Amino acid sequence: MTTATPTASVRQLGWGLAALVVAGNMIGSGLYLLPATLAPTGSSSVIGWAAAAAGAVVLAMVFSALGRLQPDADGLSGYAERGLGRFFAFQTALAFWTACLVGNVAIAVAATGYLGYFYPVLATPVGAVFCNLFLIWLTTVAYIIGARTAARFAALALIIGLAPVAVAVVAGAIAFDPAIFAASWSPSGAPLSKSVPASLAIIFWAFIGVESAAALSARVKDPVRDVGRATIVGVLLAAVVYIAASVAVFGVIPAGVLAQSSSPYADLIARVFGASIGGVAAAAMVIKATGTLSGWVMLGGETARAAAKQGFLPSGFGHGDRTPVANPLLGGAIMSVVAVISNQPTLGGQFGALVGLTAVLSLVIYGFCAVALFRMAGRPRDRVVAVLGLAFSVAAVAAAAPGYILPTLAFFALTSLAWLWVRRNRRDPDLTGDGTGAG
Repeated sequence: MTTATPTASVRQLGWGLAALVVAGNMIGSGLYLLPATLAPTGSSSVIGWAAAAAGAVVLAMVFSALGRLQPDADGLSGYAERGLGRFFAFQTALAFWTACLVGNVAIAVAATGYLGYFYPVLATPVGAVFCNLFLIWLTTVAYIIGARTAARFAALALIIGLAPVAVAVVAGAIAFDPAIFAASWSPSGAPLSKSVPASLAIIFWAFIGVESAAALSARVKDPVRDVGRATIVGVLLAAVVYIAASVAVFGVIPAGVLAQSSSPYADLIARVFGASIGGVAAAAMVIKATGTLSGWVMLGGETARAAAKQGFLPSGFGHGDRTPVANPLLGGAIMSVVAVISNQPTLGGQFGALVGLTAVLSLVIYGFCAVALFRMAGRPRDRVVAVLGLAFSVAAVAAAAPGYILPTLAFFALTSLAWLWVRRNRRDPDLTGDGTGAG
C-alpha cells in the first residue's frame, strides 16, 4: 500500500491549495498557545511578532527563488544537496524530519490544551499523553489514506480554524482596553532589548511551515511558478492574522491571567461573548490544530521519502516518488515515543520545551537553504535575499535560550558521526563524493 502514485499523478496540488497548506501549517498551535507562553514578555511581544513576520517573508523569498531555480529538487534536502553537497543534504534531511516529528508532538499538545477547555482531565499528565497519542495516530491514518486527503483536511481545518480567530479579533476590538495593553507591556520589567530578542525563536515557531510548499515541491503541479507564489501568499496571510490576534488578546486579558491559560483565544471570546461562544471557538480550534498536525505529518513523511530516495534513510521510507505505508507507521511510532518521554506536569511546560527545540532546529535548516541559494543564484537580487535570510536565521538562533541551542548542537554532532557511518556502508558512489552541485 502506498500513499502516492507514480510520477505521472503525484503532482496534485495547485498553488491555491499549496498556499492554504503553507498558511495552515503555520496558523495553528503557534497562534493558539503562544500568547500564554509569551505572557512574561507581555504585549511588547507584538514587536517580536513583527520582526518574525519580516524574517518569514525574507525566508519565503528564499524558498521562492529556490523553487524557481531548482523546480525538480525534491524538498529542502534537494536544495541543500544541489547548493552545498551531500553532507549538508544529509544533515538537512535528518534535521527537518526530526523537526517535523518533534513539532508534531507540540501541535498535538496544543490541540489537547483546547480539548481541556471541555475535559479538564486532559490537563493531567496521564490524560494528556493518551489524548496526544490519539491525535497523532488519527492524522497518521489520514496520511496513509493519501497525501491529497491530508492536504484537503489541512485546508478545510484552516477555514474552520480561522473563523474563531476572526471572532477573537472582533472581540478584542470591541473590548480592547489600552490600559490593560499598556500594563502588560513588559511584566518582567526587563528592557525590550533583552526580552524581545529572547522571545524571537519561540515566536518564530508560529512561522515554521514557511517551507511547506518547497518541501512538497514534488507534489505541486507547476513548481517553477507555484512554489514561490504559494509560499509568499501563505506567509503574508499568517502574518496578518498573528499580529491582529496578538494585539486583541493582550488588550483584553492581563498578562498575569494569560500566563495561566491553556486556551487563551477561547478565554478571550468567552469574556466578551459568553462561555457558550467560547466553547464553540475552542472546538473549532481543536479542529484547526488537528488539521495543522495532519499537514505536518504529511511533511514529515514526504521528507523521509525524499531522504530515502537520496540514500540517507533506508529504502523502507520510500521508493522514488512512492511512499510505503511503513513510512507513516514508523513516523507515528517515533512521535508516540516523543509524546511519552516529553510528558510534563503541565501542558504549557511540555509545549514550550518542544517548541523551542523545533524552532532552533528549523532555523538552522533555513540557514543551510539560504547558503545554498547564495551558491546557486545567478541574479544579484537572489544573492541579496540569500544573505538576508541567512542573517535572520543566525540572529534568531543566537538570541535563543541555551537550553534550545545545546540540544541542537548535540543533534548535528550526532548526525555528523552518522554521516561517516553512511559513507562507509553505502556503496552508492554519489553518496561518497562531494557532489557540491553548485552552479
